[in-house]
Amino acid sequence: MAAGHSVNPTGWRAILDTAVARVAGRFARAEPRRSMAAFVEGLLSMVERKTCWSLAERAGHEDPQAMQRLLRTAVWDVDAVRDDVRAFLMEHVGHPDGVLVTDETGFLKKGVCSVGVQRQYTGTAGRVENAQVGVFLSYVSPLGRALIDRRLYLPEATWCERPDHRAGAGVPDEVGFATKPTLARQMITAALDAGVPVGWATGDEVYGADPGLRADLENRGVGYVLAVGCDRRVTVNDGRTLIRVDDLADRIPTAEWQRLSCGPGAKGPRDYLWAWITTSLHGEHRWLLIRRSRSTGELAFYLCWSPRPVPLHTLVTVAESRWSIEELFQTGKGQVGLDHYQVRGWNGWHRFITLAMLALAVLTVLAAAAEQADSDPEIIALTVAEIRRLLNAFVLALPLPPAHTLHWSTWRRTSQVRARRSHYQRRLSHYASRPAK
Repeated sequence: MAAGHSVNPTGWRAILDTAVARVAGRFARAEPRRSMAAFVEGLLSMVERKTCWSLAERAGHEDPQAMQRLLRTAVWDVDAVRDDVRAFLMEHVGHPDGVLVTDETGFLKKGVCSVGVQRQYTGTAGRVENAQVGVFLSYVSPLGRALIDRRLYLPEATWCERPDHRAGAGVPDEVGFATKPTLARQMITAALDAGVPVGWATGDEVYGADPGLRADLENRGVGYVLAVGCDRRVTVNDGRTLIRVDDLADRIPTAEWQRLSCGPGAKGPRDYLWAWITTSLHGEHRWLLIRRSRSTGELAFYLCWSPRPVPLHTLVTVAESRWSIEELFQTGKGQVGLDHYQVRGWNGWHRFITLAMLALAVLTVLAAAAEQADSDPEIIALTVAEIRRLLNAFVLALPLPPAHTLHWSTWRRTSQVRARRSHYQRRLSHYASRPAK
């Protein structure tokens, strides 16, 4: 590479190998260990769809069975791998001012057999759709950001109360219904118990409305800036007045709004008007934070608490870090195939998602290293997408012989014929078993 350039193929290969070696000990046998390494490289590759078929073809396998065993029946501790991914990230992007951000994302599905699937609202589609919903915890610091934990949300009536569904999907007996805020509390507790350096937590209205989550954070000494709805009531005037937050916003004088930037956006600085009001009793550090759009006047509200006094700018920075998890979902799905899985069971979902988080962690660490190496003010820092493109050009290039490509073409077409024949047979047997009218 050119002198001073932040692209370092040798260093990038070393980081990837270090990440894979970090989790290799969780696999007792050599075959799944090798499959895991090839799987992660496949997720980082330029393969369009990250399925077991396509990843096996790229890895040079004769069929997808090894990749399928990795997700289904191979013996390995997926939660221990998750912990290793988190520890690997903290070594590179951990910071005392880190922010834990929780949110959910949807995975659209066509069938009804996948674990946790039902018709439910998902922001992925912006409407009610047939989908799975995963609740995630991300870590945001001045050094980088990444997903560090995940939980699959199981709807209460359609899944947790249906023994046949649970048994068919392999849901463990000890797993019961848990709300999305409860899942977030579990992940935050696990992160804090693991020693993740963090000063703050944030989340949208689903999580801000949960008093248990707020209490957990206060008990652990972690400040929070959590969104709440416009009908939320807070106390002012030393507890003498209880008022809706939207009514309170209308009473704030124009001079009290402060214009602050939330950082650069795609179309320039993201400037909003902000106001904060003390809602504390007995000297506690509690505030209501209000954001107003300069163009539309749209309002957003946040309940805030800190173990110590902080300036308004700090609360604004934490509030706006919440959007980073949306960008991580987009990056995870677009760059490492976070939503490309074709598994139906509990184990398969957690294993695929965890390996995708590992691949995303590699890109996060590479991006952090590249940003430190870049010094040219006329060039923006390497993005995750550009790093992945260069990683494939210089590190992951894997030429395969034409015979291998032709073999897989034949294999796919033969499998599709078998699947079609089986589908037709099932439909014919179904019609044959129906009573004549």
